[in-house]
Amino acid sequence: MLNEYHVYILKCADDMYYTGVTSNIQNRFDQHQEGYFKSCFTYKRRPVEIVFLQSYFSIEQAIHFEKKIKGWSRRKKEALIEERWDDLMKYSRNYTEFGK
Repeated sequence: MLNEYHVYILKCADDMYYTGVTSNIQNRFDQHQEGYFKSCFTYKRRPVEIVFLQSYFSIEQAIHFEKKIKGWSRRKKEALIEERWDDLMKYSRNYTEFGK
């Protein structure tokens, strides 16, 4: 049996984004929503909603993509969430070329 790993982006009540990786998306989402970990970024930003989810069979690939997303600008994350592939490509170029 193959394990499945999920890279997810949550939109928080304060419009911030949180990116994570898990092998059990429902359990992890419930933990975020219920404030299971008081030290978690999302604890004071609830409620949260899943706005992006992508699955992998390799934990290494999932972690690699999660780390990539965490380094992205807000507008690049939103292009991914909204499946605006042309904008995603545009924002992949030199970030300073487009301003902040």
